[in-house]
Amino acid sequence: MDTHEGRAYVGIVPFTVTGARPMLMPPLPWVSHFHEINVRTYVHLDGRDPGVWFFSLDASNPVVVAAARALFLLPYHLARMEMDVGPGGIDFRSERKAAVAACAVRYEPMGQARPALVGSLEHFLAERYFLYTAAKGRLWQGHVHHTPYPLQPASADLRSESLVAAAGIARPEGPPPLVHFAKEVNVEIFGLVEVGGAAQHPPHH
Repeated sequence: MDTHEGRAYVGIVPFTVTGARPMLMPPLPWVSHFHEINVRTYVHLDGRDPGVWFFSLDASNPVVVAAARALFLLPYHLARMEMDVGPGGIDFRSERKAAVAACAVRYEPMGQARPALVGSLEHFLAERYFLYTAAKGRLWQGHVHHTPYPLQPASADLRSESLVAAAGIARPEGPPPLVHFAKEVNVEIFGLVEVGGAAQHPPHH
């Protein structure tokens, strides 16, 4: 576990993916645009390579769910999702198809967008360049590249939420302690490499 000033954090992150594609290929119409929401915490590898550990990732596209499970060994789930963007904020709704795990939240960005200051809690939460997953008795690491997130303070009305409970985590009562919004960021995700376990052979991708 990675902590900030002695505290561990769990994040609920809804977003929309646009223009997704394998490297050196154009976007594919049936998989390039979809909604997603993940439940995550923050980890490091023996004091280095701070990254993200996903408890779950729900997405609205069945092809993406199957591909991400196979290529990145991540706990993806297929869900029914809707996102409505209006002048008063964004309504995001997700309901997992195979289990009772859902989220309905309305959020609205406020204030000026700016990169997080190094050493701040916002930087600790947002500026992560590795993901980790465990599968086949081994630990895997994937490198993630993106420019610094243009973070804005935000308000959120978490109307219902059971994704955290489905991950076996008890969420504190009351509103989320910290809410931020990022309008857009380009992300590159590279293939997995093995960082723990028996042999040092990453899967083909």
